[in-house]
Amino acid sequence: LIKCASCHKVTILDFHSLPEGVTKVTGFCAQRKSSSGPDVAYRVAKDAQLSAPTKQLYPASAFPEDFSILATVKPKKGSQAFLMSIYNEQGIQQLGMEVGRSPVFLYEDHTGKPSPEDYPLFSGLNLADGKWHRVAVSVHKQTVSMILDCKKKITRQLKRSAHPIIDTKGIVVFGTRILDEDVFEGDIQQLMIVADHRAAFDYCEHYSPDCDMAVPDTPQNQDPNPNEKVSAS
Repeated sequence: LIKCASCHKVTILDFHSLPEGVTKVTGFCAQRKSSSGPDVAYRVAKDAQLSAPTKQLYPASAFPEDFSILATVKPKKGSQAFLMSIYNEQGIQQLGMEVGRSPVFLYEDHTGKPSPEDYPLFSGLNLADGKWHRVAVSVHKQTVSMILDCKKKITRQLKRSAHPIIDTKGIVVFGTRILDEDVFEGDIQQLMIVADHRAAFDYCEHYSPDCDMAVPDTPQNQDPNPNEKVSAS
């Protein structure tokens, strides 16, 4: 489920075999330059259950203070659900990215900041229109920015502590929240956490470029050998 490349770049949904409720589909580009086939994505059904210990993401290091979340997704039309949730050891959600008709970024550090009424909202960005979207979130000090499709950028205040801590002793859940009825349904090509807040602003150059460009380093969105089991890394 998770691949940690020196833990600077964490790839979530690193499948070596397909779990129940997940199938392989054509991704963002049906044909990409310098590639023999289409981008590879995964269709996630309602019954898919995907989770892992957070320590699998960060086995020997702390969760980064400033970071980027990078995702190439096509949520089911009209839907609204959490793409990813990170819980602490006590089962409290510390981090979450909700995609759909109105995206939400949920963040709560070790002191409980920001409080729920101060969670940043990104109204006016509909990700559940049945189309592919490249979504990048940049967290830097007291701000969080969401960049949609490499063009539209919205920045909000993030009223967290000066030195926030995200507990890595809990679990990361893909596609929902614990005890939440709403689950992510749709296609996903890439989901990464990068320990650099600037990565979000370079998403379309360095991680998920346009279809007329080759993918650098064949990351998560290319199938290295279509005849083998899916290994999206």
